[in-house]
Amino acid sequence: MSGTYLGMPSFPKAAREAVHNETLRGNLRHATHTIRDKRAKAVAELADWAQLREAGKQIKDRTLRHLDEYLVQLEESVTAAGGTVHWAADAEEANRIVTGLVQATGEREVVKVKSMATQEIGLNEALEAAGISAYETDLAELIVQLGEDRPSHILVPAIHRNRGEIREIFARTMSEWGRPAPEGLTDAPAELAEAARLHLREKFLRAKVGISGANFMVAETGTLVVVESEGNGRMCLTLPETLISVVGIEKIVPTWQDLEVFLQTLPRSSTAERMNPYTSTWTGTTDSDGPQNFHLVLLDNGRTATLADEVGRQALRCIRCSACLNVCPVYERAGGHAYGSVYPGPIGAILSPQLRGVRSEVDASLPYASSLCGACYEVCPVAIDIPEVLVHLRERVADQGGSGHRLEKAAMKVSGWVLNHPAALAAGERVASKTRKLHPNRVPGAAAWTDSRELPQLPPEPFRDWWKKNRA
Repeated sequence: MSGTYLGMPSFPKAAREAVHNETLRGNLRHATHTIRDKRAKAVAELADWAQLREAGKQIKDRTLRHLDEYLVQLEESVTAAGGTVHWAADAEEANRIVTGLVQATGEREVVKVKSMATQEIGLNEALEAAGISAYETDLAELIVQLGEDRPSHILVPAIHRNRGEIREIFARTMSEWGRPAPEGLTDAPAELAEAARLHLREKFLRAKVGISGANFMVAETGTLVVVESEGNGRMCLTLPETLISVVGIEKIVPTWQDLEVFLQTLPRSSTAERMNPYTSTWTGTTDSDGPQNFHLVLLDNGRTATLADEVGRQALRCIRCSACLNVCPVYERAGGHAYGSVYPGPIGAILSPQLRGVRSEVDASLPYASSLCGACYEVCPVAIDIPEVLVHLRERVADQGGSGHRLEKAAMKVSGWVLNHPAALAAGERVASKTRKLHPNRVPGAAAWTDSRELPQLPPEPFRDWWKKNRA
């Protein structure tokens, strides 16, 4: 496995290692610059982009305010259409439900559509522990799985790999998972895609159980929506006899009219396309067509707690387009693994600490994984003010303490007292000026700040004394 694994270590430690990997930085720079340039052109085609962005924000906020009502409506709609709804409070419960559903079919294999929610809960690992093999069918997810790696991007999980690395992974490991890579495989994109197609086709035709997430859920009809570019999703959603969808409760929209807004903004913000090549929708079950058993697992896993935060809840607007990653200077240099989460980049820096809390070392560090430049807010299609939430979460981290924060609080308390007592301030200024030749160029214990900065030289006398001599 390359990079870091979930939950460890903190962002500064992981990023320090990542920025010295020249291959990684080259891969990221090329990919992110290409995607964001194409996105800018696609967005510029729409004269009403600002209005669509505001509409998406308003729809999401209205839905979150009445989430309880829409979730009940969704359950009723799915049930009426022949599906079964399960509620999962956390990752453990969701994994238990899905594992039990698969075991009830008697199958030992499942095919999967790319799903951030199932990665979030560690579903593949839970299925493996139960003796069930889960096969990723998205090309980038397949690369990650065959390479025993971790996703490093929301839209392009294998963005940290170049074509040569992908060819080596296919040639070395495909035979261990099924059909081997063709002899003489090169790193030509067409050959790599064909090798993946041949490898996956036998799994599609054999699998009796499919597992998916969803980009959206329409409450009024109980319809689920997946948008993708390769067709693997369509195969997973239609060929198996049983379909299990694990979806975060925030992915709901009230009506089809609301969905229309996001089907315009999501493809342009993610893949820079006017529309996705494949937009699959399914509503319950239909006799003799598609899966005959449909289960929807509604996942909370920290979302309700996030919803209770008036500032932080805007992170739940996210439609997982990844536009914020492609413009982020920090992500471009550190890569996705450094975030220690399946949600990397700016959105991960505000979403993961809310879903998981800020008690762990990595989650407490994520709100600081930003320069607060604001580029992420400018490109977000649902206007999530990521810098605002980052500062809000930094306050939360500071409030819970820690050696560095305790020292900072003590320093601020002393400074506040001095600034409120002019005589003490004046005396301190005079002492500082008289001892200025003894002052170090760097503050002890503040290397993170002073490694690239030198303290300014103090003047020979305080300003107030100079003023009395020259202006009194």
